[in-house]
Amino acid sequence: MEDLLLLETSRRNTDMLAEMIFQKEELFDELFRIYLRNEEPVSRRAAWVIDAVTEKLPALLTDKIDIMAEALPSFNHNGLKRHTLHILSRSPLPAQKHSGFLINLCFGWLVSPVEAVATKIYCMELLYRFSEGEPDIKQELVNSIEWRLYEEPPGFRSRGVKVLKKLYKDLSFRK
Repeated sequence: MEDLLLLETSRRNTDMLAEMIFQKEELFDELFRIYLRNEEPVSRRAAWVIDAVTEKLPALLTDKIDIMAEALPSFNHNGLKRHTLHILSRSPLPAQKHSGFLINLCFGWLVSPVEAVATKIYCMELLYRFSEGEPDIKQELVNSIEWRLYEEPPGFRSRGVKVLKKLYKDLSFRK
């Protein structure tokens, strides 16, 4: 699997590897082990394949969400962060014991002037999902997005405005 991941960085290669896993799901565990090694570039490429595979087969993550949440702070490469956050933003939320540190991590990355825009966008999405179960963080999320809104590129602003609209609506119902 590792040799195939290192062949090239391309959508074509990602799709080929995803197709292999669709045909033989037991390969997913090997791919996940490579992802967790946090070695550039192979782990980032594994994350891209995991992201693609789990869009169609989310059940493959059933016992891996908490592991991903625990590994996330150790990832230094933007690609690993981005793919992990994207996966987490569309998956069942991690166990309660991981919620606090993951919320803090996402808030930190959301307001950081140096994090990649895609990382911030997925942090926004994940924080909004957490806020549905923990409404006390809604106002902090509003404040954080508003604070960065005009300091960030258009992609952040576009997603930020959409999330803010949902938050404003949620907050107006709480009053």
